[in-house]
Amino acid sequence: MTKSVHHRACHLCEAICGLTIETEDREDGSRHILSIKGDAQDSFSRGHICPKAVALQDIQNDPDRLRQPMRRAGSEWQPIGWDEAFALVAERMADIQARHGHNAVAVYQGNPSVHNYGLMTHSNYFLGLLKTRSRFSATSVDQLPHHLVSQQMYGHGLLIPIPDIDHTDFMLILGGNPLASNGSIMTVPDVEKRLKAIKARGGRLVVVDPRRSETAAIADQHLFVRPGQDAALLLALLNTLFEEGLGRPTHLAVDGLDEVRRAITAFTAEAMGPRCGIDPAAIRQLARDFAAAGSAVCYGRMGVSTQAFGSLCQWLIQLINLVTGNVDSVGGVLCTEPAVDLVATTSGGHFNRWQSRVSGLPEYGGELPVSALAEEMLTPGEGQVRALVTVAGNPVLSTPNGRRLEQALDGLEFMLSIDLYINETTRYADLILPPTAPLEHDHYDTTFNLFAVRNVTRFNEPVLAKPQGALHDWEIFVGLAKAFAARTGVELKPTLEPRQMIDMGLRFGPYGERSEHKLSVQRLGDFPHGLDLGALKPNLAGRLKTADKRVLAAPSIFLDDLARFATQAVPEEGGLVLIGRRHVRSNNSWMHNYHRLVKGKPRHQLLMNPGDLARRGLVDGQRVKVRSRVGMIEVEVAASEEMMAGVVSLPHGWGHARPGVMMGIASEQPGASANDLTDERYLDAVSGNAALNGVPVEVVAA
Repeated sequence: MTKSVHHRACHLCEAICGLTIETEDREDGSRHILSIKGDAQDSFSRGHICPKAVALQDIQNDPDRLRQPMRRAGSEWQPIGWDEAFALVAERMADIQARHGHNAVAVYQGNPSVHNYGLMTHSNYFLGLLKTRSRFSATSVDQLPHHLVSQQMYGHGLLIPIPDIDHTDFMLILGGNPLASNGSIMTVPDVEKRLKAIKARGGRLVVVDPRRSETAAIADQHLFVRPGQDAALLLALLNTLFEEGLGRPTHLAVDGLDEVRRAITAFTAEAMGPRCGIDPAAIRQLARDFAAAGSAVCYGRMGVSTQAFGSLCQWLIQLINLVTGNVDSVGGVLCTEPAVDLVATTSGGHFNRWQSRVSGLPEYGGELPVSALAEEMLTPGEGQVRALVTVAGNPVLSTPNGRRLEQALDGLEFMLSIDLYINETTRYADLILPPTAPLEHDHYDTTFNLFAVRNVTRFNEPVLAKPQGALHDWEIFVGLAKAFAARTGVELKPTLEPRQMIDMGLRFGPYGERSEHKLSVQRLGDFPHGLDLGALKPNLAGRLKTADKRVLAAPSIFLDDLARFATQAVPEEGGLVLIGRRHVRSNNSWMHNYHRLVKGKPRHQLLMNPGDLARRGLVDGQRVKVRSRVGMIEVEVAASEEMMAGVVSLPHGWGHARPGVMMGIASEQPGASANDLTDERYLDAVSGNAALNGVPVEVVAA
């Protein structure tokens, strides 16, 4: 038996930590994982990993993971060959589109899509042939406001300035908990040490959150904010910066700041304080401290994106950084220059070229908001969705009003899922096509290098051999495309393998053949621990994709939304609103079938302020019913001083104990789905992004 050591980036979250994986080759020819540890020689993650990385071996060995295509036969599942499966998909999809039009077939792509570069390069090879406008993804659940704001201000939806966490003197975090998430739209391994380093060098960390989160617990200051009212705080901060003359000049060419100044005159700290629940004096002092710092960064993530004014919040965050001279500035926010540069090689994106059939929600980048998916299936008429393709996603647990989506899925004519599991969503499929497991294919981070706090790159070879008869994600899409093209007669252009595409991207990228680095896939083989290409540097002026190479500070869609915000009714005192929360051992809905990640203290409970419990005659540990406009769940409540009064918190992604789910460990876990309470009508009106935070609820004894 031979032991060997492999180095690889973890793909399970955005931190892309370096791993050292020890394996053993046995006499029967099989290879087994002996250990997974942090790679101390990875200069980016510096040996840090979280518990999820160790569970990669559990994914590999999970008996519930599908290893061959499965076809529904009544209430049973039967194996089917790849070619027969591809032909079945082509037949059913072509027939449905012939009878009902292209848009009758919908697509949903889940979050893990962006963690697998072969899926990113080749999913559209098949999906593009469908020529459907009924395309949806997890983007409109958690991050669409980021992309829309960057597209409107900087000309490209992926040109998102990233916090320069290693050099900043002041970091203000709203609606983000990187100690639990490991960072998001901020690829930042070992984030706790990096945050503590801000304080160690004399800087400050301030966290604004309705819960005293794990990140808030290590901050210099934590401010409770009313869920859904972050825009009030951000407007008051920006207003104070203008009113008190606290701004700094920027080297960037900017249009529209005077228009912004005039538009927010009425949103003073004194007017906004009561709305957001923060003392006006504290708001003004926060603005002064932020402006006085040598460098500062305002960063907002899911908590501010997934609310009724998510786009407004992300726009205001960019403006606060811009007005204080912290955009494209060391210690502020900076744009990456990745080795495979998607900003340089793709279009900037488009918005609102068409709208959803039923509710008229705007498209972004060719996708419609996923909150409209169920109604597009359930509402009769021309263009009604009759078939669905899901890719690496579980929208029943991940999108608003999951019970309504279940009803919609149950009525489809045909459903195809490309997935590893029979989960809460894929149990409705007629056909499931499982790709190889993560360690059985090579890996390159096309997405997260773009959002990293340093310019980094690496290419990872497979750790384990591809099993006989298995197909990679990209091979599945090529097979589907060939079958569909043969069935319909559409032209199918030749394609390259993902590895070849990345090699071209590296060779023609900023560190390729015309640079001293001469990067290629082969060259990256010399750097098994990854390659650090340097700190982020000011480069936005040269990377802007706007027509005149100027920052557009006052897009009309955001200025217009100020009127909607100004007329919004302030929530009544005494009610409860719902927010979510993350845990370092979990990632959305799909990390719950591995014992090492679900063991330990229960974390499914509804957290509630002790005063709110007492006022309702409830006690810690009691079973309660939680009701919203769309549904009701039953769950255990836990008293928590972490919670702001009037706010309750429930983690998303749980609620696996449903008929037909074939995930043994997950199905045994307690908890309920937060998205049985979230409301598909409760949206960010500008982008259509789901508003998962601030949902009004009632809590009563079960």
